[in-house]
Amino acid sequence: MDILSVLGILLGVGALLVGNLLDGGHISSLVNISALIVVFGGTFGATLLHFPPLVFARSLKMSKWIFVPQKINLKSIIVKIVNWSVLARKEGLLGLENELEKEKDAFIHKGLQLLVDGNEPEVIRDILEVELTAKENLDYQAARLYEAMGGYAPTIGILGAVMGLIHVMQNLADPTKLGEGIATAFVATIYGVASANLLFLPIANKLKAHIFTATQAKEMIAVGIVCIAEGENPRNIEMKLDGFLHNK
Repeated sequence: MDILSVLGILLGVGALLVGNLLDGGHISSLVNISALIVVFGGTFGATLLHFPPLVFARSLKMSKWIFVPQKINLKSIIVKIVNWSVLARKEGLLGLENELEKEKDAFIHKGLQLLVDGNEPEVIRDILEVELTAKENLDYQAARLYEAMGGYAPTIGILGAVMGLIHVMQNLADPTKLGEGIATAFVATIYGVASANLLFLPIANKLKAHIFTATQAKEMIAVGIVCIAEGENPRNIEMKLDGFLHNK
């Protein structure tokens, strides 16, 4: 569980509510169903139009990283790669077939398969780099979905405010309806700006940080597998891969 995400949301929303109370306002004054529908309905609608289904589906799958990040232990991966290099030196690349069957990670599985098949180091590097780049691009697009929502929400909030003011102008002769229109106008703006800056944009940046970490791990795996294919000394491989630990 990412405690910082939970604390960030609680602190951000809590600060708005407490500030409103200290100014003499009431929490109920910030609740407006019309503004809620306009801002969030409009934002989600614009986002659905903006992105293709593949990116949208990926963003939903990645959203769990906000509170439950991927578990990536670079040290344990380095140990595993060094052990593979030792095994390959003793038994040859075909000795990695048993390790291939144990590996569940798709990227590592492909790398080991390329090794066992006896491909040249450059071929292995090119294939793994293509897959790594494609996956990274898709994930960054998925993160940018939340970034786009952070851009749309304040604008839709302004639209909600204008709609509320139009409602006010149409009912100038009926003072009982003025309060509702004015409330919708101001609350819609709050919803748009607050959701963008307290939720959508921070979520996008947090996902980008997780994507960077996952990409670094895959780059390390690719380097390690290519080193095994080139027949490098296990000790040298370990020292080379240790350099990735400084980026974590």
